[in-house]
Amino acid sequence: MKKNFVEELRWRGLLHNIIDGTEEQLSKEVTTAYIGFDPTADSLHIGSLVQIILLMHFQQAGHKPIALVGGATGMIGDPSEKSTERNLLDEATLNKNIEGIKNQLARFLDFSSSSKNTAELVNNYDWMKNLSFLDFTRDIGKHITVNYMMAKDSVKNRINAEAKEGMSFTEFTYQLIQGYDFLHLYSKNNCKLQMGGSDQWGNITTGTELVRRKVQGKAYAITCPLVTKADGTKFGKSEGGNIWLDTERTSPYKFYQYWLNASDADAEKYIKIFTFLDEETVEKLIKEHQEAPHVRLLQKTVANEVTKMVHSKEALDNAIKASNILFGKSTADDLKSLDEKTFLDVFDGVPQAKISSKDLQEGIDIVEALNEKSGFLKSNSEARRALKENSISVNKEKVTEDYKLTEENLISNKYILLQRGKKNYFLLKIR
Repeated sequence: MKKNFVEELRWRGLLHNIIDGTEEQLSKEVTTAYIGFDPTADSLHIGSLVQIILLMHFQQAGHKPIALVGGATGMIGDPSEKSTERNLLDEATLNKNIEGIKNQLARFLDFSSSSKNTAELVNNYDWMKNLSFLDFTRDIGKHITVNYMMAKDSVKNRINAEAKEGMSFTEFTYQLIQGYDFLHLYSKNNCKLQMGGSDQWGNITTGTELVRRKVQGKAYAITCPLVTKADGTKFGKSEGGNIWLDTERTSPYKFYQYWLNASDADAEKYIKIFTFLDEETVEKLIKEHQEAPHVRLLQKTVANEVTKMVHSKEALDNAIKASNILFGKSTADDLKSLDEKTFLDVFDGVPQAKISSKDLQEGIDIVEALNEKSGFLKSNSEARRALKENSISVNKEKVTEDYKLTEENLISNKYILLQRGKKNYFLLKIR
């Protein structure tokens, strides 16, 4: 029997808090719900993927999702889970960020169908821009007491913190402005539910309270747990920073590798949260993985499913091909089929040396390339010995002592990959 929306969240570990009566409301009628996305950059990162997946599950359950991009609230900054006040964005940057996020969300939700649960995109700046401060404080502020706002963890944690900055009035009012978003969508779009991460519970319930006090309505809330990693490091971060949904910021190869490198404990959690595989399939995969963890079945399944969902089947195939270049059998043609960004991602951190295009036109003796031109090997004699041992490859193909490097070896018209043994790499780059 197919699970309802709340049951689906529950078994996947995606349910943290829920207001009483929410499940009954969802079973009664097609319901509209929204989630807000903070436009701090022109791309979302995988920290936002849980919220996107919530909306996807919601739409698949037959309900109507609204994705709110916070053009107004983005000018202020949400204090939840923050220890310091962030820099405010100017309007031009904000507009660029909003446009980028809108384009990304359209890849995950159905905004185009004529069905009653087609998704909507809204920007809270549209209804906040003409609202005066006096109107807001008179018509909205009077319904929520300072005592109520002070009781929220996002406020208490900042005010009680030892940090000298404390909390500005700007950030203090954030929950009231987010609450007004909920009131506006409740009144204009018949939106009865707001969802978000567990850190948003205080802001969301301010909205439900405002709906109750201002228009005597009944609004609902659902939050999901914040994703954490078993080793205590921050989810969604790598050595290079955030893992973004934008290919220009994080290549599909690096994106794929992030999921592939998950621990067993994390992969068991991720397969429930980040894929749409059903419970029976997931439980079967977990059991198979536990019987042979070295095969890393869960990690591979999560990496495949999420990369395909966020990027494409083609991007996934290319990421797998790029991974096999390092860890499996591959050819010079495989290397040359990679775009330059993916090629450099695969060989990130590999030592490099520059060679002249003129030398390459004339042909560079392999022994000279291994020693004098690169410093990859310490001497000509070491180079010759390695070549006799059949341990030297150029662009993944074994070469002998009489080999010469030419322009035909170039990858992306710039690089030649030297290799000794299985894992010792060196890049020659045309200058």
